Amino acid sequence: MPLPSAGSHHNDKLHVKKGDTVIVLRGKDKGQTGKVLLALPRDARVVVEGINMVTKHVKPSASSPQGGIEKREGAVHASKVALVDPETGKATRIRKQIVDGKKVRVAVGSGKVID
Repeated sequence: MPLPSAGSHHNDKLHVKKGDTVIVLRGKDKGQTGKVLLALPRDARVVVEGINMVTKHVKPSASSPQGGIEKREGAVHASKVALVDPETGKATRIRKQIVDGKKVRVAVGSGKVID
């Protein structure tokens, strides 16, 4: 059996997924919104567009022959982001509901179906 990754949770589920618009709740980017580019459920982390920018030193390669230093998004813990309510534009929690025989996510604040 493989070892759990650092900071893993008992279930590998997140409240957000790729393509969701989220708002950052804590840290240097608090209050900013962005789209989830990558969800890492095993580590309970997400990569959000334009959030937690880090500098990466890149070796010269075929894709970048010059190499150098580039800025890219770093992962943030999933508990530090909240889904943006499509109706109000504010942070909201989600509830799972069955609508027309399909399990969907519903914004707790407005009751709007998210997906």
